[in-house]
Amino acid sequence: MNYMEIKKSDIANGPGVRVSLFVSGCTHHCKGCFNPDTWDFCAGKPFDDDVREEIISLLERDYIAGLTLLGGEPMEPENRAVLLPFLKIVKDKLPTKTIWCYSGYTLEELQDQGADEILGLIDVLVDGEFVLEKKDIRLAFRGSSNQRIIDVPATLAANEIVFFDLGTRK
Repeated sequence: MNYMEIKKSDIANGPGVRVSLFVSGCTHHCKGCFNPDTWDFCAGKPFDDDVREEIISLLERDYIAGLTLLGGEPMEPENRAVLLPFLKIVKDKLPTKTIWCYSGYTLEELQDQGADEILGLIDVLVDGEFVLEKKDIRLAFRGSSNQRIIDVPATLAANEIVFFDLGTRK
């Protein structure tokens, strides 16, 4: 897997100050995508052990609320295969840090694809393709009104969609 960028202090992609990893590779190619440079799976730099350690080190800072995955498409099968072991390490070493993931796939599509193990490591999933005709810059943490902000642990426990409470901002 390649990545395009690591934002060390991101306040736009989840609550609090976060470390954001922009992965390479996306097959959705949404019209009006804010980051089309990330569509190419070969773009950027390799996500290697040094990069993993850098992100862990950044996440260890007290003021960092958590990790956000976006791109590109973190939930492309080839990206999931690399992110899964990394997220296990993050959860093990830093259990108080939240993990947010932005995906053009819906939760239901990811479940149909057998992504349950990685979903079990994510706290919040912002799901659904960006739809230019539904773009709304007033929305918190999403680009278009069709996208949902899902509390993944609560959803998995209830076996029905539970939306993330933006009032709690965990």
